[in-house]
Amino acid sequence: MFKSLKNKIHTLSAATLLLGLTANNAAASSSVLKPDDFVGISFWLISMALIASTVFFFLERDRVSAKWKTSLTVSGLVTLVAAVHYFYMRDVWVATGSTPTVFRYIDWLITVPLLMIEFYLILSAITKVPVGVFWRLMIGTLVMLVGGYLGEAGYMAVWPAFIIGMLGWAYILYEIFMGEASRINAQSAPPSVQSAFKTMRMIVTVGWAIYPVGYFFGYLTGSSPETSANALNIIYNLADVLNKIAFGLIIWTVAVSETEAANKK
Repeated sequence: MFKSLKNKIHTLSAATLLLGLTANNAAASSSVLKPDDFVGISFWLISMALIASTVFFFLERDRVSAKWKTSLTVSGLVTLVAAVHYFYMRDVWVATGSTPTVFRYIDWLITVPLLMIEFYLILSAITKVPVGVFWRLMIGTLVMLVGGYLGEAGYMAVWPAFIIGMLGWAYILYEIFMGEASRINAQSAPPSVQSAFKTMRMIVTVGWAIYPVGYFFGYLTGSSPETSANALNIIYNLADVLNKIAFGLIIWTVAVSETEAANKK
């Protein structure tokens, strides 16, 4: 009991420190968020949602069995990293009105591989999973991110870069729908894990489809720079809050369900 209480106190202390850092960062900004800046407002709202999710996931670690703690820790790290980056991106947007491409891709370079690791972790919690599954998911993730960044940062023409990114995404979809990860889930996972796995891969399919839409409206429609930047950032922001928070909530649901089922035996 005392150990659990101590863990909660440490988690709350870390959350308080995070809130303090983000508040100091906001106070240090020389620009003011305007009430009609809907892109800037979306950055703020999502920052708050990500911080709240981080605290929730870390506190809930004490509720689940040991084999699920790593998965919830990773979920909390995803939302934590994203929250910090969102405060910086908000400042870039409010101060300059430009798309914070570098910050966004630094965020994705850390958080997207962590999201892919979640597929490996939930399967590893119930059976032995070959390390090849992990590396195939990582390769697909890096190809997708590198392709997108080369196009958005201007190092490559936007259409070829878009195609490269889409190929990386297609490789991930193949692994989780028809590859070894999918077969392990179907053959070895209990119903609750199978359900979570299916929901997670639907997020990767439908939720991640929002990013190519944002890329398209941001770079491939021929609209004015202001219109393109607004569309790009709002779409990307909505995609991030869906994919990062919802992904973690799915992990939390199956972790709690499996823990409670084991405790009843």
